[in-house]
Amino acid sequence: MAEPTPVMTSYKKELTFATSHRQEFINITPQVEAALRESGIREGLCLVNAMHITASVFINDDERGLHQDFAQFLERIVPWDPSQYKHNDSGEENGSAHIRRQLFGRETVVAVTNGRLDFGPWEQIFYGEFDGKRRKRVMIKIIGTK
Repeated sequence: MAEPTPVMTSYKKELTFATSHRQEFINITPQVEAALRESGIREGLCLVNAMHITASVFINDDERGLHQDFAQFLERIVPWDPSQYKHNDSGEENGSAHIRRQLFGRETVVAVTNGRLDFGPWEQIFYGEFDGKRRKRVMIKIIGTK
């Protein structure tokens, strides 16, 4: 008798953040791993997506010096100074946050193998906030087979 064909399924969960600083990098790997366990999916893909145009999701190392390097790099190439951005002529003061998000990206996708996120060495998932101090969402969407 042949094995039954696995059925593709999906699972969705949202995380919310309200950071205390304008810019923060938050390791959200534990929350994504918890969502994967809740989903029961063993093989597939996990999308993690910032649902705001001034926030990011990316993969990198969880090392404080590296995060300080990110902040210094961003300040050199995309300074906070509102007078530099035409976007701010609309009454906003977050033109730099939009550009910072563009550099760090909107989302990341991680393979799921044997019910685990299939990372390389040192890889972790981060939420990058570039216009904080208000409530924002991150969507986790997992598709695959159980």
